[in-house]
Amino acid sequence: MPLVFVGVCSHAPGITGRAERADPRQRETFHAALDRLRLAIAASRPAALIVVAAEHFANFFMNNMPAFALGMADRYEGPIEDESWLRIPHACVPGNADLSRRLISHVLEEVDVAYAEEWKFDHGIIVPLHFLTPSYDLPIIPANINCQGPPLTPLHRAYAFGRALRHAADAVPERIALIGTGGISHWPATPNSGKINEAWDREFLDRWIANRPARLLSYTDEETYRNAGQGGFEIRTFIAAAGAAEGSTGEIWCYEPIPIFAVGCTVGVMRLTP
Repeated sequence: MPLVFVGVCSHAPGITGRAERADPRQRETFHAALDRLRLAIAASRPAALIVVAAEHFANFFMNNMPAFALGMADRYEGPIEDESWLRIPHACVPGNADLSRRLISHVLEEVDVAYAEEWKFDHGIIVPLHFLTPSYDLPIIPANINCQGPPLTPLHRAYAFGRALRHAADAVPERIALIGTGGISHWPATPNSGKINEAWDREFLDRWIANRPARLLSYTDEETYRNAGQGGFEIRTFIAAAGAAEGSTGEIWCYEPIPIFAVGCTVGVMRLTP
């Protein structure tokens, strides 16, 4: 069964933790796009949702930092952050260890990927799930790309990881959906927190929509750090989603630069071609 859905969205903790402080028009526009994404995922009737995210030292640290990792458990917990800060209650999220194992076996044919039978979700996964699967009734397969601890995963390898996830999904009988979730330009936990480089974001999203690898993968980490901050390294998650939809083009349903959320809040989808 071919991969049935590919999309992207933002995941910043301020999206839930500081929701009431955002411009109401921008917030509601973003929330409406997230709800549209929720309905689109549900309409694809997936048996599981792969969430490609950037993990924030909650499970992987510099003593063991895989370039890529996939969850292989029947249940996950989150958020790892304080509930009153993130404003998302602690929950048990279903997984599917058997399906994960089969997908991992296929991914390993193309990309070396670590796997974990224990995984506590931080805001990078739980914030999107709060909007996209609010009842936590869809099995989740978490995927992590190293966007945090240099040397970072090269962009072309992130694209290849997405391509391998597509091939793995195509090889199993279950219907699989995938989202990539990260930031575009943002400077978390720095004096520049709240800064958003809207021009850079829109240029990146134009490249993501076109999904031409030569342009999408041409960024250097030095350029990204200068123009998009250390949070901009999370473009790898969007790039993996593009790799999973290789040969397809995309559409942006929402882009709202919301400083109190400290990120340009984005929702987009790929128009999958067989």
